[in-house]
Amino acid sequence: MSITAKELAKLLNLSEAAVSMALNHKPGVSTQTRKKVIEAAKEHDYDFSRIKETTVSTSPHGMIQFIIYKKNGAVVSDTPFFSQLSEGIDAGCKEACYYLNISYLYEEDDISSKVSEMVRLGCRGILLLGTEMAEEDFKPFLNLPVPVVVVDTCFENRSTDCVIIDNVQGAFFAANYLIRKRKKQPGYLKSSYPIKNFEQRSDGFYQAVRKNGMSVSNSKVYKLSPSMDGAYADMTAILKQGETPSDCYFADNDLIAAGAIKALKENGYRVPQDVAVIGFDNMPLCTFLDPPLTTIHVPKQYMGMMAAKRMAELIQTKSSYPVKIEISTTLVLRKST
Repeated sequence: MSITAKELAKLLNLSEAAVSMALNHKPGVSTQTRKKVIEAAKEHDYDFSRIKETTVSTSPHGMIQFIIYKKNGAVVSDTPFFSQLSEGIDAGCKEACYYLNISYLYEEDDISSKVSEMVRLGCRGILLLGTEMAEEDFKPFLNLPVPVVVVDTCFENRSTDCVIIDNVQGAFFAANYLIRKRKKQPGYLKSSYPIKNFEQRSDGFYQAVRKNGMSVSNSKVYKLSPSMDGAYADMTAILKQGETPSDCYFADNDLIAAGAIKALKENGYRVPQDVAVIGFDNMPLCTFLDPPLTTIHVPKQYMGMMAAKRMAELIQTKSSYPVKIEISTTLVLRKST
């Protein structure tokens, strides 16, 4: 008798959600966990046809390919940000009666060949997570016979549909709030890994500084790795060198903010009494930090749903002018400021 997904979860001591994501090739679990689940499912005769039957019956319009592009994985990883974005895309595809297939592409892959194969196998359109992409990385996706919607970045010199975060607005909100709340020049915890989103957040930060009559050169800028452990190590090294931190900081993302707060506290600084910190993304970890992190909320699932909706429109209308859909952000106040 074949094993069920629920029994498989119990056997492997994993959540049912994690097993479902692994079996359905959805992001949200690590490569190691996915491999573990698939191997156990085969060993215990899991009926993989259940997945196929479900997708065929609920997806009469065909398949949309969601490509997650990883340049080096410094930013794109199995974090709640990208799993929630993927959930939104999946929900949007189901609503439009399309089956979503998810695959990863890496910088060293023969991307042109792999994309051509996806088109040959019948995908109706490509949703492309471009968070880590530079403009030259987009070349294999030009002039395809199916529509492409880029998610989480855009390219000024390419005419393509995209769904992005209003990064400038969010960073402006954060820096402006710090200035008005603390009455001091804010510092900037900048990602040491450059991506378009972070460049736009930098623009928003400096816009707020200038609008409040401050000189941008007076803001202390520390370049930190865009991960919690990396930011912690980098900030610890900076403080050990005798650097005196600013009164308050805007961080490019929540992981940088979390790592910096840990380093500050271990070096005797109180948050927010001595140093206030604001992050960006509103990841679930924000509420578990001590103190809970003030941050910029990005409606990640909604962003994914809008990308899927735009793709469905492009497939159905065949011809259309490319559009840029920019998702607004909101400031979420907690106790780190």
